[in-house]
Amino acid sequence: MTSHIPLKDLTPAQQGGPIHTRSFKGLYRNFRLLGAGALMLLFFGTAWIDWNGQQAVLWDLDSKQFHIFGATFWPQDFILLSAILMIAAFGLFFITVVAGRVWCGYSCPQSVWTWMFMWVEKVTEGERHQRIRLDAAPWSLNKLLRRGAKHGLWLAISLATAIGFIGYFTPVRDLVGDLLSWQVGATTAFWLLCFTAATYFNAGWLREQVCVHMCPYSRFQSAMFDADTQLVTYDAARGEARGPRKKNSDPAAAGLGDCIDCTVCVQVCPTGIDIRNGLQIDCISCGACIDACNGVMDQMGYARGLIRYTSEHALAGGKTHWLRPRLVGYASVLLLMIGGLVWGLQARPVVDLDISRDRSVFRANSNGDIENIYTLKVLNKTQQDREYRLSLTDADRFKTQGLGSLQVAAGETGTVAVRVSRRDPPVAAGSEPLEFVVEDLNDATSKVSDESTFVSPPVR
Repeated sequence: MTSHIPLKDLTPAQQGGPIHTRSFKGLYRNFRLLGAGALMLLFFGTAWIDWNGQQAVLWDLDSKQFHIFGATFWPQDFILLSAILMIAAFGLFFITVVAGRVWCGYSCPQSVWTWMFMWVEKVTEGERHQRIRLDAAPWSLNKLLRRGAKHGLWLAISLATAIGFIGYFTPVRDLVGDLLSWQVGATTAFWLLCFTAATYFNAGWLREQVCVHMCPYSRFQSAMFDADTQLVTYDAARGEARGPRKKNSDPAAAGLGDCIDCTVCVQVCPTGIDIRNGLQIDCISCGACIDACNGVMDQMGYARGLIRYTSEHALAGGKTHWLRPRLVGYASVLLLMIGGLVWGLQARPVVDLDISRDRSVFRANSNGDIENIYTLKVLNKTQQDREYRLSLTDADRFKTQGLGSLQVAAGETGTVAVRVSRRDPPVAAGSEPLEFVVEDLNDATSKVSDESTFVSPPVR
């Protein structure tokens, strides 16, 4: 932040115009940069990682396969995806009870991309006061060049974001190669255009409107706060009455608090609110106003923390209770769900068996035995070719033709027709259960079974 402290400089947002944020430095800004950097590295880098000769993370919608670091998931594993989403939801609930809307301020893609677009705005159009003047200035070559550079960089970032996102649904190396050779298919081009436009408008134009009006989290977050939640709060008892003063003056003698009414906290806020008016739905708990206010307090020689993360209890002179029923409840459910997901991943079968019986119900074969015909489909969920052994558990009661070993390629389905007949004539008409088993010859722990029925005719 600059050394100059402006006095009573209202933001254009307070006057109905766009929000132009002021540059600042501080601890929470550094935290946000670290979080954004990690998110960028994860988003743009993961798709380029190879794992066993294949893209590490690829959601192949055409073949209905989802490859994640050597593990292949199928639509049958949808319950695991549901568990992951529920864990993410309860994780969000837990962190909201602890520290309010910090997900929005530090890790939400909308906020991260908005901060990045605002940085581009600063690079191309200058600091806050320069951007305000540029907005008010008539069109000129200088304004055209600056605006053109800004929107060009916005579009470049948006296109890179679209490529990064679509690269998780189609091989990213092939996608980039097709783009460079201008051989992109119509469907891919359509989605590239859609995601480029979505990023450009959300992060460049809508910005805080997404957080305030479009995001459902902003609507129900306050219902999750309690008196011990750590929120960005202005200490009115210390700051009021606010007003300008000379640096070395005694504010108490003038009947003033520590707030010099410089509005720097408002000028750095990405949603344009004045935190001194109390907690508002627009606040995304990014800590920008804390960093800005601490900088002003340092210049004035006052103690930091006029605006800080604190709880209602602590602000009233009490003590923050960290172990409380709601927090413990969310933590317990979260740990149980994580444990369940880990167990589910370990217990997840990597081979699947589907059995269908022939429509003819039963027939007599050349030996005069009653015979049922079944079609067995064996799905290899791994990323390696496998050989399986197919068997029937009730071999003492039934005779089979077609069972044995079956080779199935990685991610493919092998199909085999099996004839099953009774060793002894049935004593009564009807159906009786039988069970088929599939075993991986290379992995004794990989074994699945499925049941069907054997149908017999009436006994004469």
